[in-house]
Amino acid sequence: MPLLSIVVPAYNEEESIEYVVPALCRALDSENIRFEVIFIDDGSSDSTYEKIAAQSTSADNVRGCRFSRNFGKEAAIWAGLQMVHGDCCVVMDCDLQHPPEVLPRFYRLWEEGYEIVEGVKKSRGSESLLYKAFSNFFYRLIAALSGLDMRDSSDFKLLDKRVVNILLQLGERNTFFRGLSYWVGFRSAKIEYEVAPRHSGSTKWSFFKLVKYALNNITGFSTAPLQIVTLVGTMLITGSVILGIQTLVRFFSGQAMEGFTTVILLILLSGGGIMISLGVIGLYIAKIYEEVKNRPRFIISKSTDDE
Repeated sequence: MPLLSIVVPAYNEEESIEYVVPALCRALDSENIRFEVIFIDDGSSDSTYEKIAAQSTSADNVRGCRFSRNFGKEAAIWAGLQMVHGDCCVVMDCDLQHPPEVLPRFYRLWEEGYEIVEGVKKSRGSESLLYKAFSNFFYRLIAALSGLDMRDSSDFKLLDKRVVNILLQLGERNTFFRGLSYWVGFRSAKIEYEVAPRHSGSTKWSFFKLVKYALNNITGFSTAPLQIVTLVGTMLITGSVILGIQTLVRFFSGQAMEGFTTVILLILLSGGGIMISLGVIGLYIAKIYEEVKNRPRFIISKSTDDE
């Protein structure tokens, strides 16, 4: 019988760990779906790993590991993909906002031959208006820059083992799981789901973390911002030429503005454009710097496989 691997990243989720496996059992046992659960503790400061180890001791199909520090959710997902033994793999959140009840539908589509089954949100649940607005802006920007429409997408998806192996072969260190799972292609299907309320605790995503996550993924997945630098330069040159012609016309007609107002405006305009362009280029240079160092995506300090 095929094995379904379920990767569950967790960061300071000690209140949720004990509810994940029972919820998965209720959803999958009745459908006779054999599964394993792989928890990845992303350097939590609470007793998340201790709860994972306890679950592993009481159930043969539960495994997990702990990072030496907080490396981020992307690193946790990649660590989980490296640990899977199953014929297919699902990534889901530890807070149970990704409903386990949907997993049998994922699995049946995989049995029909689909290699990627994408969970698509019907709505964004109880997220704040600011969070929703920022998410919509981010995905619209990604769609415009890369041509991939990932609005309402999430990390909640099923991947065939072949897709997992291909993702693991990619050499880049700064990864964007949602984007790369689109990029690899393969036969895919979508299933809509309702975002469930958090089972316990509160979200670990602050607005600052969301902005950082967005910048990392935009610059790591698309080179379009570099083309924007060229566009900004072209606009500045065009604006300068127009303003220069206007100034000459006024000068020869005797209506030239006194002082250095025009010069100051030109300096501010060009200076602002140059600084923005340098900032964009700097982001990409930083990405190159991080990639060439070739440091590991994560460091595992503890694993239930070794205990």
